[in-house]
Amino acid sequence: MTNSWIDVCIAHKGREAEGIFSFDLVNAADAELPPFEAGAHIDIRLPNGMTRQYSLCNSPDERSRYQIALQREEAGRGGSICLCDTVERGDVLRIGAPRNNFPLVTPARRSLLLAGGIGVTPMLAMVEVLWNRNAEFTLHYGARTRSRMAFTRRLAAAAFADRVVLHLDDEPETRLDLAEAIGSPESDAHVYVCGPKGFIDAAMDTARSAGWSAPQLHFELFSAAVEPRADDGGFYVELARSGGRVFIPPDKTVAEALDAAGVPIEVSCEQGICGTCLTRVLAGEPDHRDLFMNDEEHARNDSFTPCCSRARSAVLVIDR
Repeated sequence: MTNSWIDVCIAHKGREAEGIFSFDLVNAADAELPPFEAGAHIDIRLPNGMTRQYSLCNSPDERSRYQIALQREEAGRGGSICLCDTVERGDVLRIGAPRNNFPLVTPARRSLLLAGGIGVTPMLAMVEVLWNRNAEFTLHYGARTRSRMAFTRRLAAAAFADRVVLHLDDEPETRLDLAEAIGSPESDAHVYVCGPKGFIDAAMDTARSAGWSAPQLHFELFSAAVEPRADDGGFYVELARSGGRVFIPPDKTVAEALDAAGVPIEVSCEQGICGTCLTRVLAGEPDHRDLFMNDEEHARNDSFTPCCSRARSAVLVIDR
């Protein structure tokens, strides 16, 4: 996968809640930004050299700005701290064109949206679109405390405020009951979930147990743990176009080993979430460890994510 890059200027930086900041990005060339769909995200190249993904949370009808919001994670990998602590209004950053791994299904009779914490960001764009389509929807938005719940004023002032239900962990009377919120399956209805992995897993398990089918369930993770396994071994990657062969040791990812061998592959999330590094496999069997592809795509074994996936076969031939 490749991406085109755009220079943007920080037009506004705001504090949306405790530890949560929003940024308005405008084209540094004073031009319209590329269109996007609800659920889309952008890659941002940070001043510390990292590339991170953030969902667009403004209405897709806007072409003059992109809005993102993120939670500052003290124990994170450094991206949120860099953006929240060092980037200010007027600074210029480079971003990728919008990509969408979390689109709304069209048409759908009803949409049920479940957001945990900062997972509300893609949902903000989704509810704008659903409202403009006169579609039926409900947004359940949960957070630990009211002080950590972002965009509450925006949601309360929206024309669709009566379709938004807020849930707080420290207020028992409002605490989110997933079984109650998700309910029984409905024909031509879809469930969308975004937030921490534990929240997504619980929501997906609840929906499946209630009888919702896989095509009706959609989720997006912001981060995923990628750790080496005790039984990881070495293997070779053959480069079909260049004719080279590179050994991948147990303690290196494919992307890292190829980069060291002078064959860089563009990576972004480094966790198998975004699909930036997705690479065609011509022979061999990948050991899929990503969350970008579904089970059917994994079974085809014709692509893999070199940022985190490995090989079950001794040799993996890729289209490089």
